[in-house]
Amino acid sequence: MKDKKRIAIIALSAAMAILLVTGCCLWIALRKSQAYNIEIQELMALEKEEMLNDLTSAQIQYDELMVRINNDSLRIKLEKEQVRTQQLLEELEHVKSTSASEITRLKKELKTVRAVLKNYVMQIDSLNRENESLKKENKAVRNKYNEASKKISNLSEEKKILSEKVTLASQLDATGVGLSLLRKNGKETNSIKRAKQIEIAFTITKNITASTGEKRAYIRIMQPDGEVLTKGTGNTFVYENRNIEFSISRSFEYTGESHDLTLYWDIEETLKGGEYSAYIFVDGNMIGSGKAFFEE
Repeated sequence: MKDKKRIAIIALSAAMAILLVTGCCLWIALRKSQAYNIEIQELMALEKEEMLNDLTSAQIQYDELMVRINNDSLRIKLEKEQVRTQQLLEELEHVKSTSASEITRLKKELKTVRAVLKNYVMQIDSLNRENESLKKENKAVRNKYNEASKKISNLSEEKKILSEKVTLASQLDATGVGLSLLRKNGKETNSIKRAKQIEIAFTITKNITASTGEKRAYIRIMQPDGEVLTKGTGNTFVYENRNIEFSISRSFEYTGESHDLTLYWDIEETLKGGEYSAYIFVDGNMIGSGKAFFEE
């Protein structure tokens, strides 16, 4: 009877532990998803604010051009473009940051505004020559334009930083990277001379923000002298805009859940004892590394 009670208590404890671990995993996944969505929303908000400042800058430039122009027909055209720019600015102010389609449409309109503005600048420069009085009249306008340009530059830098955060959040990560030596019969050994294979095993962790589908893992095995183990000069992949050698590679299907991978290097050369390292690359990023010391 006591044994039955003990077994029941052990089973209940195990079930509670499993529920606790599962709850923690779900909580972590939810937090990562929420953080990712917040960063995307912040990017959209920065995109909108950047466009608002661009349109404001265009308005200031039109004011500057109106001061410099003496051609009546050209002045009328400029006034029409000023009205159009003001309408776009008001429309953008009422667009929600989460409305990606509207922001994309207005972004195209902004591109047209810039092109038209550039054309008028070229026309006016060809018609007028600057003089001292115009420089004085334009000074206040230029100061406003410089302030707006500085603000746009700061917003662009913030947008860049947020984009890098989003990119880092979507990168895969390899943990538990282990290197082992295997004999011909598959048993482990620590002697490099007795080994027939080098085994590299690791786990690609769960990442709900990473892209799914077929991927390829590249492994670079470094010898104690710093040389890469490779079967041929053609075994290369692109990393940081250059081709580098790899030792072994393998394709796998990534679903967003954790994924275990094991790859093997067949020892066909004479290797020396010492510290060996393995570096893992997926999607053009180094996602993990490990090392081990092997005897002669």
